[in-house]
Amino acid sequence: MAVEYRCCETEFFIRIMIIVLLVVFAGLMSGLTLGLMSLSLVDLEVLAKSGTPQDRKHAEKILPVVKNQHLLLCTLLICNAAAMEALPIFLDSLVVAWGAILISVTLILLFGEIIPQSVCSRYGLTIGATVAPIVRVLVWICLPVAYPISKLLDYLLGHRQEALFRRAELKTLVNLHGNEAGKGGELTHDETTIIAGALELSEKTAGDAMTPINEIFSIDINSKLNRDLMTLILEKGHSRVPVYYEEPTNIIGLILIKNLLTIDPEEEVPVKSVTIRKIPRISEMIPLYDILNEFQKGHSHMAVVVRHFDKTGQQSSNNNCTGM
Repeated sequence: MAVEYRCCETEFFIRIMIIVLLVVFAGLMSGLTLGLMSLSLVDLEVLAKSGTPQDRKHAEKILPVVKNQHLLLCTLLICNAAAMEALPIFLDSLVVAWGAILISVTLILLFGEIIPQSVCSRYGLTIGATVAPIVRVLVWICLPVAYPISKLLDYLLGHRQEALFRRAELKTLVNLHGNEAGKGGELTHDETTIIAGALELSEKTAGDAMTPINEIFSIDINSKLNRDLMTLILEKGHSRVPVYYEEPTNIIGLILIKNLLTIDPEEEVPVKSVTIRKIPRISEMIPLYDILNEFQKGHSHMAVVVRHFDKTGQQSSNNNCTGM
């Protein structure tokens, strides 16, 4: 038979204090279960390396705690269950049995589940970092029970795999930031466009990025650098101009515009007398990353894209396109 305590007795207030502590403890464990378990290791590592100074401190405190997630989960659930099971025992000595059940369910539901989980889902990083030392102590206390259960979960379910974002997921994430660019987002529209373009480089080839031969500006090797041609070259504003022989599709090289600065238009110097640099020819199926790596070597910043090569590596089609 349960012992009843009157409201004026010291034991009564001690029991009330214990009940309050149990509700707070159960609420903390419930909130941390949601707050800490929802933080992935990838997110924490990103925050620890590139977050704000405050977020870096919080992430560094939480990372050691959440690395063994099954052990952490077992510890939090064991502590939460112990607090909830102990609550009716102390309430039973203060009120009748049905009242103890009603009050315990109400307290646990409202102050032990709804409010803590709502708060921790929003401020999980800050709260988790604040109580991280307490959680470590609880892990050691519950280790004899939690450790075997966590190992069993590791064996049955495996360790939680923190998969990094795939390329398509990163692109979608960047696009979402682009949509928020005009609403105070961290990234501008130009930045998201550049990032999305970089992510697509591995999927695109020279044929996707080339400029058709009929849309480029080029000059015949047999033409003369008179005033009209020099004016036209300056109007185009290019730093390099392809040079062809007889047909625009037969590009043989390119000239640097800076090399024409010392030429007098009145002398009508032939284009063939100017230094004509070699221009590489590449297949339209070459990935853009490979082309970018070649351009970074400094040998050329322009290439001719050809549609077909024969077995000897010679161009077998005149459908040329030039790509930058």
